[in-house]
Amino acid sequence: MEAIMNFIQATGFYQIATGDWKVLVMMIISFVLLYLAIVKKFEPLLLLPIAFGMLITNLPGAEMYHEILFAGGHVNWEIFGGGEITQAFLDHLRNDLGVSEAVLGAVQAGQSISVGLLDVLYLGVKLGIYPCLIFMGVGASTDFGPLIANPKTLLLGAAAQLGIFMTYAGCRLSHLFNAAEAGSIGIIGGADGPTAIFVTSRLAPHLLGPIAVAAYSYMALVPVIQPPIMRLLTSEEERKIVMRPLRQVSKREKILFPIVVTVFVALLVPSAAPLIACLMLGNLFKESGVVERLNKTAQNELMNIVTIFLGISVGATATATTFLSMQTIAIMLMGVVAFGFGTAGGVLLAKLMNLFLKEKINPLIGSAGVSAVPMAARVSQVEGQKANPANFLLMHAMGPNVAGVIGSAIAAGVLMALFG
Repeated sequence: MEAIMNFIQATGFYQIATGDWKVLVMMIISFVLLYLAIVKKFEPLLLLPIAFGMLITNLPGAEMYHEILFAGGHVNWEIFGGGEITQAFLDHLRNDLGVSEAVLGAVQAGQSISVGLLDVLYLGVKLGIYPCLIFMGVGASTDFGPLIANPKTLLLGAAAQLGIFMTYAGCRLSHLFNAAEAGSIGIIGGADGPTAIFVTSRLAPHLLGPIAVAAYSYMALVPVIQPPIMRLLTSEEERKIVMRPLRQVSKREKILFPIVVTVFVALLVPSAAPLIACLMLGNLFKESGVVERLNKTAQNELMNIVTIFLGISVGATATATTFLSMQTIAIMLMGVVAFGFGTAGGVLLAKLMNLFLKEKINPLIGSAGVSAVPMAARVSQVEGQKANPANFLLMHAMGPNVAGVIGSAIAAGVLMALFG
């Protein structure tokens, strides 16, 4: 009878019945996200593994992810290998690093941790490996030709980063977040999921779950969020502006571009070097034409494998103790603000540039300065054709779109240099 009782008490059902009701809420949230990914197709490639990671990390008794191993923003190697948790270690986390009692309450002195699957996978996020490899795949599938052909669009990509810094200011004024947390939330405005994960894992790892969910949810909603802002800030005549076809970019230019950008950005913002270097290496695979096998691997096999590991391990950080809080609600609200200001920044700069340019720019392409490639560029194309069916803005919008990828990586480097 004692053995049967021990078995019953070890089941997740028993732990739910006698434990924290919050895990049930988190499981319901994960079901909603799975529905959005599978049925509504909202960024399914990442939202689905994130949602599933969120589900399994909140199953009582599964013991696949342990927050204490990464408490205080560090990989606590001394207990990662099965070492015993000491009272001195707990006091250090509590008094010196400000780790919450909710996290500390899950363990006790004298206990040792049996490392779970998601603990191991999460190392790729914590050490900055997965986001950089994702960037390599993005670079391998991206054509920088429209940006090279029309360098002015680089300014539009820069202007769209307004959302990052406006959101940072809003978070600081709210007094809910410190500088590092505000920077991590602000990067949502870059509409670049891997960059948001990279920055948050360095500056505010305890917020990784809600920030990742917000970033990818709002990226999926770009076709919903952006059009009203674009129409509000432009006139019918501006939306009808037809732009001339772009010039042909030579192969030499396309090969030199990733090399020059890597050197320049790495010297300007060294903390952004890992992201930019991987992005440009992937692009060099594509444009050099001499490593087709590597290019295909970066675009397909590597990208797909890393996407699975990234999604499920990021989802694992969305535990009930950290996700269900006022901070999470604030992050979701600030994410909308970030996207809104990012879209507005690009459109308004395009309008300003038109005051000085003889050959006018259609302001709609400014909204593509957020780095949701190529979704934001497609939104510009759709809105342009609604105003003028003969308007073809897709390739023009790809200029600020890929510039936004570079811009968000530079902004991430700036934030990490300031608050890392």
